[in-house]
Amino acid sequence: MERAGDIIWINGPVMRARMATGLQMLEQVEVGEQHLVGEVIALQGDIATLQVYEETIGLRPGAPVYGLGMPLGVELGPGLMGGIYDGIQRPLEAIEARSGIYISGGIAAPALDRERRWPLEPALTVGQTLHGGETLGAIVETPLVTLRLPVPPDVDGEVTWAAPAGDYRVTDTVARVRTASGERELNLMQRWPVRQPRPSAGRLPPVTPLITGQRVIDTLFPIARGGTAAVPGGFGAGKTVLQQALARWCDADIIIYVGCGERGNEMADVLREFPHLSDPKTGRPLIERTILIANTSNMPVAAREASIYTGITLAEYYRDMGLHVALMADSTSRWAEALREISGRLEEMPAEEGFPAYLPSRLASFYERAGRVSTLSGQEGSVTLIGAVSPPSGDFSEPVTQHTQRFVRVFWALDKALASARHFPAVNWVDSYSGYVEEISPWWAEHVSDAWAAHRARIVDILQGEGRLQEIVRLVGPDTLPDAQRYLLFVARLIKDAFLQQSALDAVDAYSTPPKQAAMLALLANIYDRGLAIIARGAPVGRLQDEVTLWPQVRRLGSTVANQDTTAIAALQEQLYAQLAAIEEDYRHERHSATI
Repeated sequence: MERAGDIIWINGPVMRARMATGLQMLEQVEVGEQHLVGEVIALQGDIATLQVYEETIGLRPGAPVYGLGMPLGVELGPGLMGGIYDGIQRPLEAIEARSGIYISGGIAAPALDRERRWPLEPALTVGQTLHGGETLGAIVETPLVTLRLPVPPDVDGEVTWAAPAGDYRVTDTVARVRTASGERELNLMQRWPVRQPRPSAGRLPPVTPLITGQRVIDTLFPIARGGTAAVPGGFGAGKTVLQQALARWCDADIIIYVGCGERGNEMADVLREFPHLSDPKTGRPLIERTILIANTSNMPVAAREASIYTGITLAEYYRDMGLHVALMADSTSRWAEALREISGRLEEMPAEEGFPAYLPSRLASFYERAGRVSTLSGQEGSVTLIGAVSPPSGDFSEPVTQHTQRFVRVFWALDKALASARHFPAVNWVDSYSGYVEEISPWWAEHVSDAWAAHRARIVDILQGEGRLQEIVRLVGPDTLPDAQRYLLFVARLIKDAFLQQSALDAVDAYSTPPKQAAMLALLANIYDRGLAIIARGAPVGRLQDEVTLWPQVRRLGSTVANQDTTAIAALQEQLYAQLAAIEEDYRHERHSATI
């Protein structure tokens, strides 16, 4: 390894080096005798500014800098699934075995096991013309994940040799390709720069919903496969709990969870719980299709900045196999704080609240890597990004939340008051929104219910109407309102209790299938319209509230009706109709008598 220069200035994780040989922008370097991992972030004359991703205590001016001749990247191949890595893809379990519970400076371990053998089913034949993105072969990585390994995107040529089926290490040559620049050997592993998006053949419209099983999300504020969402909320609002529920229940093939700057005890809970969670579809451990990236608040701040790029690069790799990936970033606020700290050490001019002026562009470059795409091999894959935001004191007007809103199409605003009232998910139905409703409505109409869009719009109208009436109710009380408005408040409370709230601990209510959601939605919309018609005939709202005995059963629908038993919801609607019809009949006769 060639010595590229010497350190002349140090400020925490940021330092400057006088170059003896040329370094390139974003080149990976190693610093000091411990060979700490770093990256070139600026060049001016013969001075290179470096960002170091490990603890720099004890480093002094004069320490050597070594250039690696390649950008900061990650290793991609079999063996990632079920792994726990830090922000620069060092396997934490392997590092713990070597250094104990504290990570020693300069300690390194390969992300992929070099000795383990994988059973490969080759997909190449000699003489075949091979292009980047095509399938090299298939490997069963876990019982839940079969890899169709993509050829590196820059490969283009004729296959001159292909290995037979067998067991291979990630570094073993399994094919040779004659390219325009000479013969190239391919193995099961490839390396990719984390800051460079992996290419695709083209982007596809987001027309398929990512089903999460959470009714308030799937119905009121849905996200599409390949979409982007922000989950803002103050401390204790339930961001981590919601993201863990989404990781467990959403219908993605692969889950990547990035703990970016979270408290150590909170991340430790995640690391303890995930290996014991079961995949609801198969009963297998969920960790068999999950990758965890743990970069806690007490780890070096620069590695926090790199962690989300590591996560999104891993997601794109599985996307290129034709898989659907959901990436949970918890939280992007801590990532932005890392940007702010590094920017301050670089003595850059601060913008709003001390954040660097390039914060919006960095957020945009991250979220734009989501999408549903046609891969280079002609398959369909997607990366869905769900980023938690932790605004101080729950203030959604702070810069990270405001700029994130510009680049995402779904906004799940968490409400601390709802969380304190044990309302889960604590998604505020007034402040939240989704920009995917129109795109995914045809999917619901084709696969679930033609009336889904109309019923959803009706429920949204009821909740918005309730929001407008709350100010009046606070001033003069509900008894002064007309009966139609009092019934709206009553049904809005039913919607909150029966539909918007779920129990993550209830075996039935933790997840709702789309047919069950549509059936519950139809029941609530229909009984509202039916009740309004009866009130219009002169019936007082009190009779509807007091004489209908089935309202408690409506409130318990989520936990009492199994996902497969939507006929029970239809039967309950008929019973409600019968009780409402009995009240309506009294006023039909009264109106007829008055007319005579």
